[in-house]
Amino acid sequence: MDYSIESLSLDKLQSDCLLVGIYENQQLSPAATTLDGLCDGLLSKFIARGDIKGKNAETLLINNVPRAGIERIVVVGFGERGKLTRKLYRKALAAAIKTVKDSKVKAATCALLDIEVEKADISWQTRQIVEVFNEGLYQYCATKKVDDKFPLQQLRIAVTDSLKQQAETGLQQGVAIAQGVDLTKQLADLPGNICTPSYLAEQALILAGQHEKLDCEILEESDMEALGMGALLSVSRGSRQPAKLISLNYQGGDANARPIVLIGKGLTFDAGGISLKPGQGMDEMKYDMCGGASVLGILRAATLLNLRLNIVGLIPSSENLPDGNANKPGDILTSMSGKTIEVLNTDAEGRLILCDTLTYAKKFNPEVVIDLATLTGACIVALGRVPSGLFGNDDKLCDDLLGASEAACDLVWRMPVWEEYQELLKSNFADLANIGGPDGGSITAACFLSRFAEDFRWAHIDIAGTAWRTGANKGATGRPVPLVSQYLLNRVSA
Repeated sequence: MDYSIESLSLDKLQSDCLLVGIYENQQLSPAATTLDGLCDGLLSKFIARGDIKGKNAETLLINNVPRAGIERIVVVGFGERGKLTRKLYRKALAAAIKTVKDSKVKAATCALLDIEVEKADISWQTRQIVEVFNEGLYQYCATKKVDDKFPLQQLRIAVTDSLKQQAETGLQQGVAIAQGVDLTKQLADLPGNICTPSYLAEQALILAGQHEKLDCEILEESDMEALGMGALLSVSRGSRQPAKLISLNYQGGDANARPIVLIGKGLTFDAGGISLKPGQGMDEMKYDMCGGASVLGILRAATLLNLRLNIVGLIPSSENLPDGNANKPGDILTSMSGKTIEVLNTDAEGRLILCDTLTYAKKFNPEVVIDLATLTGACIVALGRVPSGLFGNDDKLCDDLLGASEAACDLVWRMPVWEEYQELLKSNFADLANIGGPDGGSITAACFLSRFAEDFRWAHIDIAGTAWRTGANKGATGRPVPLVSQYLLNRVSA
């Protein structure tokens, strides 16, 4: 998809499809008002007969335009003027791209930057147009033939000369984040027999080869064994696929600046091990590597934006399958930190690969560590599929992530990591157990991780409910790439 910013005069515009806005109570946006005048009151005629009222996400496609140069018009409703939130703006954009897709045009012009959005500037609005339109155009085609590919190939975003620089900034950010989301979704949607730990490692090497500031190192099982990563290696024992610890190092900041470390859970398939999951819905456990895929997507965005930061991406990757050599309930593991862990449920494996990676992260002397993981079904029970769960040991870091989530419309909700919950992880036979019982499952999982993050500022984002959609629209979402990318942009600005 080709996106561009252009200062366009509507009276000279040539376009297959032009998008303009309308507010509730049938108030036209400035661009729509100008267009209405150029088309002899065409929009007013449709409004007068009640074809569109301007409610949020309402759209009207006009196919016959009595004016040379413009083939179609899509009128997009934005609701009540002066009360348009950022979420509602994105909702209207999603409806707009659906209508454009259905119209089968190859190129379109978007004149929706004149819409008033609360707490948003032109840069933010431009970025959302790119992100939302790119989301609407995503198609999975790696392992299936797609006959009806979306024809839209070009989007011009119209802006006045005085605001062009702001729009260009938003365009650059939007394209970078959209490409990061695309990479995340493409990897996550692949089946587990293709996207194995080795395949994920290969994609990391390919990504590193595309950017001079990004290096990649792959730690093999022998390297992990030498480091004493008994928790991580225990998970891969039931699989014929060797585990990989992917380490990506982006040097965009000062040589001596401490890095931001991002850790992404990379379980390319999770059957639960000996504690086998139910068969229904198990196919979706290919998405247990969405945290790892997100780290790759975030680093793609960071490199495209040439962020002035140092970022380390760590992706522990494995499968969790039942086998005669697999973890058994009651087994005692020794982690890289030296802490021993009693395995009470082999399906609580994500925290086992993450805990050794958290310990490994200390070697980079991180400023902050953020882990992203499809960690617990309990997080879905607690929060549903709207926000991701946010946990952490540092209020400033968590507040920064909350602020970034609101700006990116990629929401998180902070959950407690209180000492009282740590009591649930006590074991008679090891330093701690890998589960804490039926109560507060997402919290005790975070408490488990916190025991390996005591030496640095740390946040954990549980994306079990937000990394993919289930049901008829099953597929990866690319979250939390927008959230973490916004956090990194904020860090650069600060």
